[in-house]
Amino acid sequence: MTTRIAMWSGPRNLSTAMMRSFGSRDDTFVSDEPFYGCFLKDTGADHPMRDEIMAAMDCEWPSVMTTLRSDPPNGAPIWYQKHMWHHMTGPIGYADFEGFTHAFLIREPQRMIASYLRQREVAAFEDFGMDRQAEFFDRECDRLGHPPPVVDANDVLADPEGVLAELCAAVGIPWDPSMLNWAPGRRDTDGPWAPYWYAAVESSTGFGQPETEDVKLPAEARGVAEACRPYYDHLAMHRILPGG
Repeated sequence: MTTRIAMWSGPRNLSTAMMRSFGSRDDTFVSDEPFYGCFLKDTGADHPMRDEIMAAMDCEWPSVMTTLRSDPPNGAPIWYQKHMWHHMTGPIGYADFEGFTHAFLIREPQRMIASYLRQREVAAFEDFGMDRQAEFFDRECDRLGHPPPVVDANDVLADPEGVLAELCAAVGIPWDPSMLNWAPGRRDTDGPWAPYWYAAVESSTGFGQPETEDVKLPAEARGVAEACRPYYDHLAMHRILPGG
């Protein structure tokens, strides 16, 4: 029986490095933002490489969900799925993920938005899906009777082994030290948007150093960060702590 781990985050949350980490396990298959094409078709959003992404992906919501519920392509016992809640604009919702194990990846809003603005000219609250992420988190809390696992990107950088070992325990899989290192380069499982977004992770061989520098945002972006802050704080109260 396949353990399907749905990791929910926003953009620029260390999500691709986390996918690299899980993809370094011999027992795990990874999927990279499988609903991105559906989102682009549904919304008409003007994202980098829009046409290439839609041409390369299944852009039909029901068939993508059917695929994610089927056996992984290589028969792996663990299927790690990197998801973005701001992509979930179509008919697929919480109830469609019955039987999945959910986890949540967050990042301090100022740092998340500053990273986003290094790739895009402007940032809007809707680009990060944090309200949807918090709603989904609360639903999982109610279903489980306790909070599902939450990891903060900077906590992972501060203590990769400690935080990831706790995360593995929380999602019911064994800890594997291979999650700490990986070979550089692109993967066949990377999304077709990799040429635009993945330069840093393609040159990496493991997690970097924790972020300590102050972040300054332009005025409009500060407003977006302030709007994101309550949702971040809500999940951050339940996060796996370094050294914990």
